Amino acid sequence: MSYPLREEAIDRFIQLFRRAEREQVPEHTAMTLATVHTDGLPAARTVLLKDVDHRGFVFYTNHKSRKGQDLAAMPAAALCFHWQPLASQVLVEGDVVIVSDAEADAYFASRPRLSQIGAWASYQSEPLADRRELEQRVADFERDFGDGQIPRPPHWSGYRVLPRLMEFWYAGDGRLHERERYELPADGPGRRYLVNP
Repeated sequence: MSYPLREEAIDRFIQLFRRAEREQVPEHTAMTLATVHTDGLPAARTVLLKDVDHRGFVFYTNHKSRKGQDLAAMPAAALCFHWQPLASQVLVEGDVVIVSDAEADAYFASRPRLSQIGAWASYQSEPLADRRELEQRVADFERDFGDGQIPRPPHWSGYRVLPRLMEFWYAGDGRLHERERYELPADGPGRRYLVNP
């Protein structure tokens, strides 16, 4: 079922995102991703938005990375986009699902070759003896794959954040910022309201 308020919120995000792109905001696809680790502690890092539509917000990573392990144990996350030149930010909170194999394969095929090799060579978030160890694995995979097509590793895919909450923040004088929140339950029409700065 389609809910107009959900579509409105995501369309509003897309308009702001495209403005950041038009105005050449540096790294406009960058977003802070927050997850909860299995020990209950939060973790945050910057990742890149690779797709957005009315279903949600997509990024890619290694399932064995810390964030992949976090999401396997607790499939929920928060995203924060901060575009300082636009004096605005967007918060997204929601459940997380893995994208389809077809989506992941198509995106992986579009990546630069070295990034494809890197997805195989990097044991993401695992201890590394020294840089040479990683460089040797890169060289080994380059040799193994030769000039052929590089398949997507089975441990690498995308995640889609399905928004349950979106908040738009715009800076105001005297810290009287403008905040507008959308609550977007998966099974209902939701609501939109202003929030005190």
